[in-house]
Amino acid sequence: MAAPRNDGLITAIDIGTWKVSALIAKKNEDGSLSVLGTGQRESRGVRRGFVIDMERTELAVRETVEQAEKVAGTNIEKVLLSFSGGSVESKVEPVEMSVGGRRIEQADIDALYDRARERIDPEGRVILQAQPTLYTIDGMRGVARPLGLHAKQLGVDIHVVLADGAPLRNLETSVRGAYLDVQGIVAAPVATAAACLSDEERDLGVALVELGAGVTNVSLHIGGMLVGLKSIPIGAADITDDIASAFGIRRSQAERMKCFYGSAMQSRRDFREIIEIAPAASSAEQAETRRVTRAELVGVICERLNRLMSEVSKALDEMGFHSPVGRQVVLTGGGADLKSIADYAQTALGRAVRIGKPKLLDALPEAHRGPAFATLTGLALHASRDREDLLHRPLAEQRVHRTRGAAMMQRLISAVRAGY
Repeated sequence: MAAPRNDGLITAIDIGTWKVSALIAKKNEDGSLSVLGTGQRESRGVRRGFVIDMERTELAVRETVEQAEKVAGTNIEKVLLSFSGGSVESKVEPVEMSVGGRRIEQADIDALYDRARERIDPEGRVILQAQPTLYTIDGMRGVARPLGLHAKQLGVDIHVVLADGAPLRNLETSVRGAYLDVQGIVAAPVATAAACLSDEERDLGVALVELGAGVTNVSLHIGGMLVGLKSIPIGAADITDDIASAFGIRRSQAERMKCFYGSAMQSRRDFREIIEIAPAASSAEQAETRRVTRAELVGVICERLNRLMSEVSKALDEMGFHSPVGRQVVLTGGGADLKSIADYAQTALGRAVRIGKPKLLDALPEAHRGPAFATLTGLALHASRDREDLLHRPLAEQRVHRTRGAAMMQRLISAVRAGY
């Protein structure tokens, strides 16, 4: 028998197009995380980040969590999910108020937050998060802690992440069907950034390109915030499908070819290297092994990559990621495991490119340390950090200065959040 449910644990579930992965961790006294168990299963019922078959998704989630529970030796109940569908939107909402030149008290900051809640308009969408980032004092931006300072005007930038309600409800219903309580849903780019980007990178300006199986998310981070987000409905699974179609083989064979022989860069040696592949058909007439050069395989891969990188470059231009020259691109996701993909992307985008691997957690299995598991690790890191959120306000609830009106507002927002 497994140990009783432990609500003190952090459980993250990443439901992707190709795989469903889970991670159970505990928070140490120093704030670090120790991994207790992980699980992974083939994803079923998800396409381009959206649930299209609830029963198959529910089954995949249940099997994944059971595997992680068995390794951890405990049962879990509350989980945190990622959402990578194309309906996610990020925006920054500035809010300002007058404080009359006196010393800023905690009540002033709480009043500023209350004003922000009234101003944020989801326009019929679901707010995934609404977090204060940098403050402004008398027009001076970038203030991290205004408490105790004197000012005439106090402002704050609220980072708001929105998504369409229907896809989120489908995702949550699938997970609840596996007898799990959904604590929250985090946009995949937010979680992935927590795992792959340093605080300095996010402050100076960096583009995060997550090559998932069905969706490529391009997010722009400046001043410590996610300031732009574009989703491209092309992913690593499309490369696999192109290989299967080009050589008339099964998807499983195509995926194996891509992983073992595939590359994003072509060399002269590729024209001499021969790959033997068995045909998909089982008839005697078509049972002979087919021989192709590695150059043919790389050509198919690059054709799809050319289209993808063209869309990524277009998305970066639309978000204003064209200056200064020093800004770099971080490539992550399962597609980032492709050989020479960083060199290819650097040439295609004209930017410095590095592969973003997740930050190393204590006892994290070797198989989960690659870019394909960046979102999963980021979810756990995101959950472990104490963040002020205007939806939940876990820190504000502990303050003795909290007013009754703010408490009533919080209960109303929580009720709306629970019933979306």
